[in-house]
Amino acid sequence: MNKRFKITRLDEQQNPTITLQQCKEYFATLPDFTYEDAFISKNKEGVTMTIKGDFFMWQIQDVSFPFRFFDGEIYVAVSHPIIMKKVQEIASDLQAEFIEG
Repeated sequence: MNKRFKITRLDEQQNPTITLQQCKEYFATLPDFTYEDAFISKNKEGVTMTIKGDFFMWQIQDVSFPFRFFDGEIYVAVSHPIIMKKVQEIASDLQAEFIEG
């Protein structure tokens, strides 16, 4: 089962402070990430689901992992230790923390 984590940075009033522009600039410096304005998933039966939003897709070989920006935070499902390592790196680079939730 995947655990969901969020990368967040809060101000004194506990409001998230990571901006979409900051994410676009940061992820543009990482060669294995691309920005998408929707996440498209297709199951084994061929049913396609599209979720609109701001996604930074991490490409490892032929598999993509979505990091979703939403309301000042970045969300990701962690299904493998390598994803958790990437979450930690991104949080550190953004001077943020990562928490389950």
